[in-house]
Amino acid sequence: QLQLVESGGGLVQPGGSLRLSCAASGIGFEYYAIGWFRQAPGKEREAISCISSNTGSTNYADSVKGRFTISRDNAKNTVYLQMNSLKPQDTAVYYCAAEGGETYGCAYTGSSFYGSWDSWGQGTQVTVSS
Repeated sequence: QLQLVESGGGLVQPGGSLRLSCAASGIGFEYYAIGWFRQAPGKEREAISCISSNTGSTNYADSVKGRFTISRDNAKNTVYLQMNSLKPQDTAVYYCAAEGGETYGCAYTGSSFYGSWDSWGQGTQVTVSS
């Protein structure tokens, strides 16, 4: 399994941008899909973006599509989430997770991205407020 550490969160004004990083340690990072999830106070965890291991296919929740971009640098064992045009409703703790099994190119199941997502980071807080 991979060990994951998120960074890059903080306080930003509406309309601003942040770039989150998910740094992984362990063997075989390039063989894992990486997903970004978020959880706001009092709300269920939301799957927001995923990048696959082989083709680098990406997928996004409708709530962030067109504003967030996921990318990966296998040489650095890191996945990034570029977040633009941030809104107050984007305020949440953001987590990355790794899936070493099949995700069918980060297919969306209706509630999450396909996979069991066994490895998780500790999360990073993003607050969008004026």
